[in-house]
Amino acid sequence: MKKVIHKKSKRMKQASEMVDKSKTYSLAEASELIKKTSTVKFDAAVDVHLSLGIDTKKSDQQVRGTVTLPHGNGKTIRIAAVALNADQQKAAKDAGADLVGEKELVEEIKGGKINFDILVATPEAMKILTPIAKVLGPKGLMPNPKDGTVAQNIGEAVANLKKGKVSFKNDNTGNLHIMIGRASFDAVKLAENIKAVIDAIQKAKPATAKGSYIKNVSIASSMGPGIKVSI
Repeated sequence: MKKVIHKKSKRMKQASEMVDKSKTYSLAEASELIKKTSTVKFDAAVDVHLSLGIDTKKSDQQVRGTVTLPHGNGKTIRIAAVALNADQQKAAKDAGADLVGEKELVEEIKGGKINFDILVATPEAMKILTPIAKVLGPKGLMPNPKDGTVAQNIGEAVANLKKGKVSFKNDNTGNLHIMIGRASFDAVKLAENIKAVIDAIQKAKPATAKGSYIKNVSIASSMGPGIKVSI
């Protein structure tokens, strides 16, 4: 079988040459560099990647939580809210929820109509979501208190998500990948968003995790080279 060799494009090669692979950059330096290395014709997303020293086979070493990015991540999200009374539904709508309802909304989701990115619910409404858990779960849309998507004050939950609150959860290799902005963001804003993520991950350290916890951090724009970041 013939081996396929993937060659770097001229654009990617030029961008990669701007990054010293042996160097770990400060937040300020990395944020400035990410803007220079993003040479695509669209406003590229910027992601932070963290490698964690956790045992993913142990349930008590899963890293999961939320962080509110000071400047949002530049992504427009559609939020659906499920609540069982009119006051809570109004609060969700006033806070910016794109879809609000109860049983009728659940029926739409059950039928495969999922035109939202995040689903928020009150604790009381979780009982009507249970029958469609198999639909929501695989898509990562099932509301969860740890993600701030199950809340009595549903209006506040929606408002926080609209402001830039994002959830995170390690993958099965112990890594985290979080979108923290776009290449068009001011470098200072990118740095502040990255710092907010790192602080949140440090606070979420499992009590049973031993040794080095955050092993390394890097940032990269869409179709751009990785840049190592010091913490």
